[in-house]
Amino acid sequence: MTTTLRPAEPEQRWRGGVRARRFHVCVNGRPVGETTLCTDARFGPEAGRIAALRIDHDQQRRGRGTVAALAAEEVLRGWGCRRIEVSVRTQDTAALRLAGVLGYVVRNRSMRKALPDVPPALPEGSVVRPMTEAEYPGWVARRQDDYVRSWTRHGVPEAQAREKAEADDRTALPEGLATPGAVLRVLRAREAGRTGVGDPVGELWVGRRDEDTGFVFDVRVAAGHRKRGHGRTLMLVAERECLAAGLRWLGLNVFAGNEAAEGLYASLGYGVTEVHLAKPLV
Repeated sequence: MTTTLRPAEPEQRWRGGVRARRFHVCVNGRPVGETTLCTDARFGPEAGRIAALRIDHDQQRRGRGTVAALAAEEVLRGWGCRRIEVSVRTQDTAALRLAGVLGYVVRNRSMRKALPDVPPALPEGSVVRPMTEAEYPGWVARRQDDYVRSWTRHGVPEAQAREKAEADDRTALPEGLATPGAVLRVLRAREAGRTGVGDPVGELWVGRRDEDTGFVFDVRVAAGHRKRGHGRTLMLVAERECLAAGLRWLGLNVFAGNEAAEGLYASLGYGVTEVHLAKPLV
């Protein structure tokens, strides 16, 4: 039996110039599922994405999904894509196995936790204050540089990663510190061997993702102050800010290979909700 893709509709153009098309997955010409392919607005036309792939229940476990995914890669190559991406919910273990077999590599993970009813206490000696206008430009530069390095380590060309970092800021922080809903905080903390509260040791950017969910867009501890618990304190600050805003959930993104951050988030009760994978199209 031959598994092929057959267009189910004319090619679409989504917002941001995204190219998209829905296909029937067919066996000997008979539809047994569907897939939707598109380019990725975040990275331009060279990045393709399998936005959805479904095989009818009675046709599963026969290799239909594998062949459909390989056929999707050929379609995206024909569109000029040089990289393909897919996002898989953690409960979809079959899709995760398939992605691994086909050579996709985990790039980053989405995590989320339910917030407690009572705001968590901060460690003694911790002082949190708003970021100042004088501090903001330096923080933006540091954050964007780190963000670009994280994407380039996972196969995204530097120019695309830089463009994404700048576009994200234009979208999420259009008014800088005055952006409605954006919370930018600086942590000062008393460290061993010091009296009083010292210099700033870390920064936090948290905001609203949807009606009841906040999102940690950035959390960073200064290089000379790491491995002293300040990252955990900043995450507790994020919880407190979200609870004060009436939010019940808090989400974040973590890049693959950042074991220290993954361990911290897991210890605070975050669970992985979605896995994001990618592979080059050669």
